[in-house]
Amino acid sequence: MNTHTRTHSGPHTRTHFTIRTRTALAAAGLLLAVAAPTAYATLDDAPAAPAAPPRGAPYVETRLFFGTERPDGGPAVTERQFAEFVDREVTPDFPGGLTVQEGRGQWRDGRGVIEKERSYELILLYPVAEAAVGDRSIEEIRRDYEKRFAQEAVARVDSRARVDF
Repeated sequence: MNTHTRTHSGPHTRTHFTIRTRTALAAAGLLLAVAAPTAYATLDDAPAAPAAPPRGAPYVETRLFFGTERPDGGPAVTERQFAEFVDREVTPDFPGGLTVQEGRGQWRDGRGVIEKERSYELILLYPVAEAAVGDRSIEEIRRDYEKRFAQEAVARVDSRARVDF
């Protein structure tokens, strides 16, 4: 590409520049038209990597989110109170194991106010074959926590997973 400024731009110079530009654009277009399908064909012709065998058994993963601030203005749920709740209300229904993580969360309550609070995430894994029983137990756990600690809600997220121990 020429970077200096022309001082003479007669009709022949402009025509020569226009022809050179059109020729360059046409060549670039031709190169893309020929090379692109070849590149894509090369990708399609590559042998597929063998798929990894599925591991584990089909499970349901349920995550429950427990807030600790009480909307009625009462004292926040303590770490000890939450641990006792898990021991009494969750462990008997899910003796195979569970995970509790502490966090900070926020949500918009029923009045539209954004509440920020210390929270707990409870993760449960149970076989798909036990999903109906697990669902009833989880709903009972949610209602018990809401009632015992004056909570508006306990959030629940369910997803399918393959689990191998």
